[in-house]
Amino acid sequence: MTPEQTPRHAPARTPQRWLNVLLALSVSLLAAISPVQAAAPASIRIGVATGGVGGPPRTGGSTVGIVNAQGLIEKEFEKDGIKVEWIFFKGAGPAVNEALVNQQLDLAWQGDLPSIVHRANGVKTRIVLGTGVRTGLYLGVPPDSTISRIEDLKGKRVAVFKGTNLHLAAVRALAVHGLKESDVKLINLDPAGTQAALSTRDIDAAFSYVDLFRLRESGVAKVVWSAAADSYRFTRQTVLLATEVFATEHPELVQRVVNVVVRTAREYSEESRRGDLFAQWGKAELPEKYWREDFVGQPLRVRLSPLLDPFLVSRYKDATDESFKLKLIRKQPEIDSWFDRRFLNAALKEQKLEGYWPEYAADGNLVGSQGAKR
Repeated sequence: MTPEQTPRHAPARTPQRWLNVLLALSVSLLAAISPVQAAAPASIRIGVATGGVGGPPRTGGSTVGIVNAQGLIEKEFEKDGIKVEWIFFKGAGPAVNEALVNQQLDLAWQGDLPSIVHRANGVKTRIVLGTGVRTGLYLGVPPDSTISRIEDLKGKRVAVFKGTNLHLAAVRALAVHGLKESDVKLINLDPAGTQAALSTRDIDAAFSYVDLFRLRESGVAKVVWSAAADSYRFTRQTVLLATEVFATEHPELVQRVVNVVVRTAREYSEESRRGDLFAQWGKAELPEKYWREDFVGQPLRVRLSPLLDPFLVSRYKDATDESFKLKLIRKQPEIDSWFDRRFLNAALKEQKLEGYWPEYAADGNLVGSQGAKR
């Protein structure tokens, strides 16, 4: 058939027609593989693993407490019409886990053990920021007790808030001092219950945090041991997590939250702001003087560091091993990929803070330094 004999109804196979077909196929393919940008949410829900004090609740001891008290995240999203909801949990980390399972949170401020438990159970989150690292642990006993060191706890009734980052830190301290968890009678009590039980001598000792200073001041307890005076291995770690769904659908919102926390951490990491920092925390859970004592000898750049450094990662790995050995989790989750540094790295770069906070190696020494450092 010659060109002149071609049927009139046959389509002309021109190069432009093929280009149009290829373009249409490309657009369809891109639409299939590109994630759909989720609409901005009406609110951002942030869970806090403590009951807080007052109305609205407030907490101290971390940059998150300052950000919450000053409404800094609210100010960040005010122009977008996005509401910020802070949800405080008296049930601490375990209660936060329940909310995460029920998809009631977008972000959470939570300690190491409960977050490891939810990861081991398949709850998908990402650790985006450190906030509340190397937090203190203390051992309190009645004022006339003969207990003067951890080794004296064998066979004693010892309170600890199980399922929280207090729990693992206490067990770790017991182990290094020659005691297994089974060598003591661990009693599960929240901070309020611990204070009451120590006051009435229904327990022999308690592992807790700076709330023990209040009992000491009232004469119903004395503090005989602290992690800060012993080893940083016994300190507690807390981070800011984002749910997998929220971080995937709204990475720009996660970035803005991280930017706010990093900016605040930088502001209050200056030693000239130490008095102001403690004064603000003093308006929350505990008096200013308690925070001053808790931070004695510890630079603000260490305690307020947002870095996800090798020390923090190693703490989570060790905590995972310990949780499995103690049968607190049924399987050991993978840890390294849990730390999502994209948001923190972007904030540090944008705010010109790369190298500002000291980075610590897994052994607790400054990266690149020589010699032991608790």
